[in-house]
Amino acid sequence: MEKLKGALAVFLGASSFGILSTFVKKAYGQGLTLGQVTGIQVLFGMLILWIILILMNVFSAGPTTSEARKSSWVKILVSGTSTGLVSVLYYKCVQLVPASLAIVLLMQYIWIGVVIEFIFFRTKPSKNNLIGIGIVLMATLLATGLIEKGLSQLNLTGIVFGLLAATAYSVFMIVNGRVGNDYHPVQKSAIMVTGSCVLIFTLFPPVYLFNGQFDHHYLYFGLILSLFGTVIPPLLFAYGLPKTGFSLGGILSSAELPVATCMSYFILHESVTWLQWLGVLLILGTVIWLNAAKEEAH
Repeated sequence: MEKLKGALAVFLGASSFGILSTFVKKAYGQGLTLGQVTGIQVLFGMLILWIILILMNVFSAGPTTSEARKSSWVKILVSGTSTGLVSVLYYKCVQLVPASLAIVLLMQYIWIGVVIEFIFFRTKPSKNNLIGIGIVLMATLLATGLIEKGLSQLNLTGIVFGLLAATAYSVFMIVNGRVGNDYHPVQKSAIMVTGSCVLIFTLFPPVYLFNGQFDHHYLYFGLILSLFGTVIPPLLFAYGLPKTGFSLGGILSSAELPVATCMSYFILHESVTWLQWLGVLLILGTVIWLNAAKEEAH
């Protein structure tokens, strides 16, 4: 039963990430800019997480912020800039290409992370990883519509931002797994989002908070994007992953891809051909296969 609860938590956390691109598109449709969308997400997310942490310290029997630790909160703060960079690059990609394509580009972290770990940590990819990379790259040709539409029909700038977002996401995952693991998950998330907020507000000064532009659209999209992108997924992952294990967790977290594609098709009414669906299913199948292989290896 505990493993089932954990699996449900991880699945819902991944699904929460999957709906983001749809609401980002809607926010752009209401006239919000890249800086405003990313800014309100991290601002609201930071405030909510710190409020949760304060309430936990007030009402919890066990302390969440006073234990002796080896790692510095400054490292966590700095590492949080990586997640801010993911938001900026990914939401810029969403601005330029269909949401169904943006999520496929973000999923390229599957092979980019392997390349980064090989270059910087000399971690040699396994045979399964190399096969998986090949399948993902071929599936991406289908999922992006490149075979049907040709390169000239795609927004190359958007594709570049999507691949940069995938690279930043890979860095975030690698750093997140190595920094601040002796902190409570809520505190670690709050510090990381604070670092993300510092980065985004440096890139895009939040003048809209003080010049009278802030209205119900900011409040609506700020709450949705922060809850489903910054608050809910980390908390559900922190609860669910210890119960499922990282291999099963990796399989369940791939739910982000079909959820995002379905949202773009049914809510945004974007065109998704059967070849693109096939590419999505191949990428999804590869993620499941790679994580299942890890489970068997252990």
